[in-house]
Amino acid sequence: MTILLLIRHAENDYVKTGRLAGRLAGIHLNETGRQQARAVADKLTGAPVKAVYSSPLERAIETATPIAEALNLEVTLRPNLVEMDFGEWQNKKLKGLSRLKAWKVVQGAPARMRFPQGESFAEAQYRICQELDLLARRHDPKDMIICVSHSDPIKLAVAYYLGLPLDLFQRLTVSPASITALAIGEMGSQLLALNYDLFFTLSKP
Repeated sequence: MTILLLIRHAENDYVKTGRLAGRLAGIHLNETGRQQARAVADKLTGAPVKAVYSSPLERAIETATPIAEALNLEVTLRPNLVEMDFGEWQNKKLKGLSRLKAWKVVQGAPARMRFPQGESFAEAQYRICQELDLLARRHDPKDMIICVSHSDPIKLAVAYYLGLPLDLFQRLTVSPASITALAIGEMGSQLLALNYDLFFTLSKP
């Protein structure tokens, strides 16, 4: 079975604005995020990784780059590893969005949610899992590869490969710069690690 290390991009300052970033361009890692990316790179140095793939957004590329450098590999951009398309919700204040009736659907019944002029969670799940299946098939079953992506795509993938209903995927947490490991093969899939966070501290969710 091919092992896929799904890594969420590291920290950035945009989250402090209280807005939904989505696919917004020009969001870069802050100093903490750069330190996180280097720490993940150090952790993975020497691992038998055959390829490093990344979402095309800057915050993902800047996370993937030091990891690839530590492994003497190049970063290959994969458009289908990109963040969800939140449509009209992109760049909107989360405080305002949380007052909408649709917010309860996002959190409690995401299988029924389509973002205005954007993706549905079901479409995003199909997109990311098709991509991961494709990458797994391109590699030898004994290979390990890295995919740097975003919180919702990673959570959606984990839910799919575990056989969880889409409506339960919001119960999962994927922290910045965390590693989630899946083994994917012809006989199915296995979750090897979920949200392995080198920077974990106890705090309120």
